Amino acid sequence: MNKKLVKTAAYDVTKVRADFPILAREVHGKPLVYLDSAASAQKPRQVIEAISRAYSHEYANVHRGAYYLSETATTAYEAAREKVRRFINAARLKEVVFTKGATEAINLVAATWGRSFIKAGDEIVLTAVEHHSNIVPWQLLRDATGCVLRIAPVAVNGSIDIQEFAKVIGPKTKLVAVAHVSNVLGTVLPVREIAELAHAAGAKLLLDGCQGIVHEYVDVQDLGCDFYVFSGHKLYGPTGIGILWAREALLEAMPPYQGGGDMIDSVTFAKTTWAPPPAKFEAGTPPIVQAIGLGAAIDYLNTLDRAAVAAHESALLRYAMTSLAQVPGVRLIGTAPGKAAVQSFVMEGAHPHDLATVLDRSGVCVRAGHHCAQPLMEILGVNATTRASFALYNTMGEVDALIAALRKAQEVLL
Repeated sequence: MNKKLVKTAAYDVTKVRADFPILAREVHGKPLVYLDSAASAQKPRQVIEAISRAYSHEYANVHRGAYYLSETATTAYEAAREKVRRFINAARLKEVVFTKGATEAINLVAATWGRSFIKAGDEIVLTAVEHHSNIVPWQLLRDATGCVLRIAPVAVNGSIDIQEFAKVIGPKTKLVAVAHVSNVLGTVLPVREIAELAHAAGAKLLLDGCQGIVHEYVDVQDLGCDFYVFSGHKLYGPTGIGILWAREALLEAMPPYQGGGDMIDSVTFAKTTWAPPPAKFEAGTPPIVQAIGLGAAIDYLNTLDRAAVAAHESALLRYAMTSLAQVPGVRLIGTAPGKAAVQSFVMEGAHPHDLATVLDRSGVCVRAGHHCAQPLMEILGVNATTRASFALYNTMGEVDALIAALRKAQEVLL
């Protein structure tokens, strides 16, 4: 647990909702019920205003200008990096690399560390619950190097059995790359135990933290991972910004991902030398305002009692699971103990896409499809699911609205 989180007054969801302007609007003449935060969370006013201020009062390119606006923008940009460092308890500022998202961060690791240290016959271990962004980059690496992908199984309730996981790791394992929290099932993986297994085999551990950073306390030193990635837009920040955290020694050993401005130390036509991390991995004009917006999102989260937020989300999930189970024909997908506030389900006789479309007419926003996890869908024996994901601004009344909309949808679809 990150011991630097600040405790504040008791959590007040009504007060929190007032910080999110979009939640006051209507859709199809109905109050907006936004239950798709696992795909992308809504933004508090504090983040929106920070982004607007950066563009309207403080915008310039960073690191290069010897004038006030550039210096101001550079200060704000690098301050955001420090906010991320504190938020995940990274040991050093240079371990925090800005990317355009978690997908780019995983591809960066695959294309640099992977191509440098993975060879034919080496093994990379994934789980059956992975998002495509934590599958496809390793398939590309496999095709380029001849390495082997091994898949740890998932239980019928969506949990990962650590004993079964251990059977997949062997002497050829060089990397374990798994989700911290499943985006489909809400399963919180036993990542500390996985870290011990990986390191005992001499392998590195990469965690896809897109959901974990939202629903769990993240202390990268305590987790024992070697790489941790996440996207800003799921953490109530803007799109176009992500984080790669990696241990300093790994970043030092990795070659650059892209070439261009800001990642160089010196350039001649004969030879180029690289800047030290993190600049080595931030070629070109970076996502300046997006980073500032992410910093504002972290500032906002630090004003809340995050233990109270977690309790609120857990209560929402329990209520939703109980309520959904009482709807005839609805089957819950993913019921692992201790899961995060993400619930997938299917309704007998209704395709998830049709169901989501009808729910939208009641103002209820849910996700439908394979959720960028087609291999998991195949294992679960479904083509797609409907997913309701809950955030710090959702209420019990919105769960009731979901249930009422589902019952109404049954009248339309069945």
